[in-house]
Amino acid sequence: MKSLDDIAAALQGYDPNALSVNQVHAFLAELVQPVSADESQDAFLFAALGRVLAQDVVSPISVPAHNNSAMDGFAFDAAQLHTDQPLMLRVVGTALAGKAWQGKVNAGECLKIMTGAILPDNLDTVVPQEFCQVVASHDVTTITIPPNILKAGDNRRLMGEDLMQGQAALQAGQHLTPAALGLVASLGLPDVRVHRRLRVAYFSTGDEVLSLGEAPREGAVFDSNRYTVFGMLTRMGCEVMDMGVVRDDPVLLEAAFAKAALEADAIITSGGVSVGEADFTKAMMKKLGDVAFWKIAMRPGRPMAVGRIGKSVLFGLPGNPVAVMVTFLAFVRPALLRMMGSTAQPAPLLRAKSLEPLRKKAGRTEYQRGFVSSAADGTLHVRTTGNQGSGVLSSMVQGNGLIVLHHAQGNVAVGDEVDVMMFEGAI
Repeated sequence: MKSLDDIAAALQGYDPNALSVNQVHAFLAELVQPVSADESQDAFLFAALGRVLAQDVVSPISVPAHNNSAMDGFAFDAAQLHTDQPLMLRVVGTALAGKAWQGKVNAGECLKIMTGAILPDNLDTVVPQEFCQVVASHDVTTITIPPNILKAGDNRRLMGEDLMQGQAALQAGQHLTPAALGLVASLGLPDVRVHRRLRVAYFSTGDEVLSLGEAPREGAVFDSNRYTVFGMLTRMGCEVMDMGVVRDDPVLLEAAFAKAALEADAIITSGGVSVGEADFTKAMMKKLGDVAFWKIAMRPGRPMAVGRIGKSVLFGLPGNPVAVMVTFLAFVRPALLRMMGSTAQPAPLLRAKSLEPLRKKAGRTEYQRGFVSSAADGTLHVRTTGNQGSGVLSSMVQGNGLIVLHHAQGNVAVGDEVDVMMFEGAI
């Protein structure tokens, strides 16, 4: 396990008082490691949504298991097709989904077939029933297929075209989405091997922070950060340890950090990491762990602490509500996903035209709350939510994404394209 000094020494241009967003990502990529696969567990499909696979899901069968019809129609041997004249065939039976048709189809004959029904070995093409003329006379039914509407293999699903037996259907590190659950079920598998849930302890710090239910007092604020962090962690599928509000008392802080480090894979705090704050949080982090304190070239969310206390990875976030959410989305969430064993790549940033001028200083990354909408021609537009103060939590509700103004970027004019990080699924 690398120390923080070792990681910093390998990071070009590392300066804890002026870190770029990209340098923070590079540092965290070295700091955090996936949980051990030895602690993986089996999960039934109904309980597996959102979990991370600990091993590949290997298909025990081919999907589909047989060549079958992709639609209702008539199955026949396409070798009989002629490009310049219609083809007349006699219907000799009906094949239903769920069982093989017992019989033989000779030249000049066809088989009425339902969607999903097994194709007999000597038949390779299905004509949709609406594409041909059907004539029933006494005990004989014939169809006539017009020329030039089909080619060999049309409307046929091949055995194993989705998955072949022995092929990896899903790979370790993938998240089990609703579609993935359906895929696993289609293989006849009732459960999957997943990483255990990541255990994350969280608490707010500061004498000025009120828990819900406490009486208001001058200069104090109700703690919103516990609830936003709880929501974001829960959406990620973490096992959350809510440790409440810890006062600026060395004994209480030491007890909280010690308990969290004993029980959790990661510790998240809010408050107490800014320069000159009159509390004991930074001192206790230094005393108990290997911790670095950063000033990141970003807005909002400049101060941040990272490191280890015991076996736990520590993320010390700012105290302002928006700064907490922005630093969580930008840094903590990707790091926790890595710890969960996830191989998911970050969602791509969208490009949208700004509906207003944006002031921006080069030399830092800014995350402005924005609302993305679609224009009549399908292009994406974005506007800010207004006041961008780091305490304006309502802007995180009014917006549907963050306008990401990159480190070297300057002012933005109306109509300029900007990158947007969308909120959906994250907060």
